[in-house]
Parts: sequence; structure tokens; C-alpha cells
Amino acid sequence: MEDRTGRHGTARTLAAALGAALLAAAAPAAAQLGDQALEKRIIEVSEQLQPLVVHIEAIVKINDRRNQVTGSGLIASPDGLILTNQHVVEKAEKVEVSVPGRKARYEAEVLGTDKQTDIAVLRIRPEEELPAVRFGRTQDVRVGQWVLAIGNPYGLEGTVSFGIVSAKGRNLEIPDLINDFIQTDAMIDRGSSGGPLVDLEGKVIGINSRGQGRGIGFTIPVDTVLEVMKQIEKGGIERGWLGITMQPLDRDLAEHFGLAEETGIIVSGVSTDSPAERAKLRPGDIVTRFDGRRVEAEKEEDLGTFQRWVANLAPGETVPLELLRDGRRRSVKVTLASQPRVEPEESETDLGFHVQEITERLYREQRLESRRGAYVSFVARGSPAAVAGLFPGDVIERVADRDVDDLEEFERAIERVEGRASVLVTARRGGDLKFLLMKRGVRPSPPASPDGDAGQASLVEEE
Repeated sequence: MEDRTGRHGTARTLAAALGAALLAAAAPAAAQLGDQALEKRIIEVSEQLQPLVVHIEAIVKINDRRNQVTGSGLIASPDGLILTNQHVVEKAEKVEVSVPGRKARYEAEVLGTDKQTDIAVLRIRPEEELPAVRFGRTQDVRVGQWVLAIGNPYGLEGTVSFGIVSAKGRNLEIPDLINDFIQTDAMIDRGSSGGPLVDLEGKVIGINSRGQGRGIGFTIPVDTVLEVMKQIEKGGIERGWLGITMQPLDRDLAEHFGLAEETGIIVSGVSTDSPAERAKLRPGDIVTRFDGRRVEAEKEEDLGTFQRWVANLAPGETVPLELLRDGRRRSVKVTLASQPRVEPEESETDLGFHVQEITERLYREQRLESRRGAYVSFVARGSPAAVAGLFPGDVIERVADRDVDDLEEFERAIERVEGRASVLVTARRGGDLKFLLMKRGVRPSPPASPDGDAGQASLVEEE
């Protein structure tokens, strides 16, 4: 019995020593705190930050259906700047913000959003100045330090969760995102999006973006947040653009090419009239160095680092690039352009369909014949467009007697036929042209699908 008790006592001593070591290695405000002091500090930071975390409600329209989306945000300035996630207010027709301690709900103006970092900046007009958060620095964030996540998960306002920074620089294989996330085990659940991650000094070190299972959440680093906010306040986001699609140079490919010691990315496509085309890059080139830095990408998620390097440079900047072509080394200089729009503009018609501008990304993803026209993104069931035989994926090239080269020309053309009983629309579907007569107020049985099968109306049902 004495032997067992001794071992247990030793275990408790080791546990206490380990706890003390962890405390000493944590953030400065938490260093060498005892249990009661740590608890007191968590309470102090929670009470300090909860009044600065707002509740956001957005009415978003997806196709022809409206939904209410809720999320969190933080007060970034005393005059009413609010930071949240882009996905909270994406396609929002109306946004309202509730500030703790104030009965009034404030209608918010969306000053700007950035899909690539998942950040949105809102503006409310408070009657008097608001208390605002303090921001930290990404370089001060340490793996293992204690943090608090504050938000409104499932509508439960002012919820605080406690955890640590699990990792930094996480690349997530999510289309359009160029973030290197902070990973945390502080709980980030549905509705927490847009709330802050704070250290034990009460400084915001990031905006919570998404959860991925219990104990795994991802936060946008504060330096990225502040840079995007600054650019949005100045009028818009500008990023460098090279104009390539790419894939990682994994070990199997490297060995196949006889490049076992090399790292890099493989150019798989070059956009027309892009900086890459002007620099004479071509598919099959292996980029090994960019702006003096070695390029390393063995997995898809590794491509995010290269994308950030390019995006963080200013349009017009000239950078050196080293590549391998047919086993020979080459050096070129590339002058970056401004990144084209990632999220296409969309236009809605009273004929029951929506169209989008054909961006570079949309052109490539949908393998379109050309960039000319307006891309049909949605057709409402039973609408004049559906009855006439229009389908998502068609490209509008003509409305009545007016050619359509882009979204702006489509909007002008559709405005000219407003109120007409019938409108002839010419749409390209693959290699064919379809001549579709859309009649307002007439709803006979829907036509066959583009593949020739009847009864495919489910293709255009509301989501």
C-alpha cells in the first residue's frame, strides 16, 4: 500500500510540475499564474471582450430563395466599423447588427468583402462612440499559448470557450481561400464565425472562420484581417496575379522526371494575355524559385503558400522566377498584373433566370468555348425561361436584336425588352446555338433537358 501511495504522490508531483512548466511557456499575461489567478484572468478577459462581440443577422438570397444567416462580429472602431466573415454576409440583401447592452438593432452597410480571406467589413451608425477591441500581432502568437474564442454559436450570445493555439500557418485545401490559418482547440461552432480569438492580454489575434470537428477550429490571423480592412476602407482589394493554373511537384513526378532533389510547382495552364503568357511560361514548366524563395509544394494544400506569395505582391511589380523546362534551367522576369475578379458579378431578370459575368476562373472551370456572353447560373422552375428551354450552364449571346459580349451588355439588352410579351434569346449550349422564345405569363409543360430526357425539371428546382 505504501508503495502504491508513493507512486501516486510522485505522479501528482510530476503533473504539478508539468502544469507549472506549461504556465511558464504560455503567453506573457498567463506566465506563472496559479489556477486561481488563471481563472481570474480568464474571467477578466471574458468580461472585457463580451461587450465588444456583436450578433449579426443577414437575409441572403440564393437563386430565388431567401434565408436568414446568423453569425458573430467584433467592434473594430468606436465609430462603428464591424469585422466579420465574408461567408456570413455573402449575397446579403439586408444585414442587422445587435450590440450587447443596446436595445436598438443597427442596419449595417457592407463596405466590402474579400472571399479569398473570408473577411467582411461592415459599417453601423451608433448614436455615440462604441468601445472597440485592441489588436495584437500575428508574429507574437505562439503555438501552445492560451486563447479564448468568443461568439454566438447556435444563437447563444456571448459564449466563451477556452483553449490553446494548436498550430500556425495551416493551409486548407478550400477553393478561393489564400489564408494561412491559426488552428485552435477553442470551440468554434456554427454561429461563432466572425467572432474574435483573443489572448490572455485581451488582444484580438484573429477572426474565427470555421470549425472542423470537435477541438479543431481555424482562425484568420490578425495581420491579414487588418491589411484587408485597410484596403477595403481605401476602396477595394488589389492583389498580384501571375495567370497560371498549377499542380504540386510530388515525389513520384519528381523522380519520374529525374529531379529527385528538386521541389516546385508544375504549370498546368497559362491564361491568355496574362503576365505568365507575356513572360513565355508554358504548361509543363516547373517553377523552382519565385522572387528569390525556394518553391516547395508536394501536396495540393502546399499550393496555398505559392498563391499567397503572388497575391501579396503589388500589381506592376517585377519579380525573378526560376524554372526547369525539358531538364534545363531558365531564369525569367515577370511583371505581375492586378488579379481579376474572383467572385463573378450576377444579374437577375424578370424572366426567371440569373446570369453571371464570365470571369477567368469561371471560363476555365466550366470549360467554356469563349469568354463572350453571360453565363446562366440559375433558372427558376416554371418561369418563362424554363418553359422556353433555358438551362443552367447555357451562355447568352444575344437578346432580341442586340449582341451580348459581357454582363454589362446583357443588362442593357434585357432592360430594352422589359415589358415585352415575348423575348427571343440566343444561347450557346456546347457547340450549338439555341433560339429560345420566352413568353411572359405563359406556363405550359417544361421541355426536355439539354441531354434530351424528359422530366428533368429537378435540375432547376429551388435549393
